Amino acid sequence: MLNSLIQQISIAALPVVLAITLHEAAHGYAARHFGDPTAWQQGRITANPLKHIDLVGTIIVPLVILLLSTGNILFGWAKPVPVDFSRLRHPKADMLWVAAAGPGANLGMLFFWAAFLKLAWMLPQNFFTLPMTRMAEVGVAVNTALMVLNLFPLPPLDGGRIAVSLLPRAAAWRFARLERFGFPILLVLLFTGLLSDLLTPVIEGVLEVVGFLFQLPF
Repeated sequence: MLNSLIQQISIAALPVVLAITLHEAAHGYAARHFGDPTAWQQGRITANPLKHIDLVGTIIVPLVILLLSTGNILFGWAKPVPVDFSRLRHPKADMLWVAAAGPGANLGMLFFWAAFLKLAWMLPQNFFTLPMTRMAEVGVAVNTALMVLNLFPLPPLDGGRIAVSLLPRAAAWRFARLERFGFPILLVLLFTGLLSDLLTPVIEGVLEVVGFLFQLPF
């Protein structure tokens, strides 16, 4: 059993770490592109996972939630990339692109892992293709879930910041005030099952499109 757990962790580690770290690095890269070098100055535009791991959000909270839910729920977060929106050249408009960069990175990795999965299926079956296939499946699942979750229109998620960027100023200001309640609201939605009800159809729709594009039976 221990060997099986170690094997599962070793297979899932690369796609999970890449999904989290490149998501955060993409925010920093976009912020620098639009005028805010804060993340770059702090060395956060990197794929080094140690720069993005948050002791509470990446390790403690996921473990506690896994234990409390007997393995049925997994939730956590990485250390947010620092963005000073006031330093962006056009703060309200550029906020959209900075926020969208993270889910955009997950979309790119989703296509990468889907192509990798297609390749694994095309290769002759041997000792290496099974772990390759499993790793690609994890990559597809994790990046799809992370992308869809982060596009949920609730501050401080990326979807919430995109909504703030798109709304008229008065409505955007009022909506942005929800940010301090964002994570408690998200946890309530998570544990009541409402978040799953809202996101599952979207995740299934994304997988259906990707399956069609790459001819994969998701």
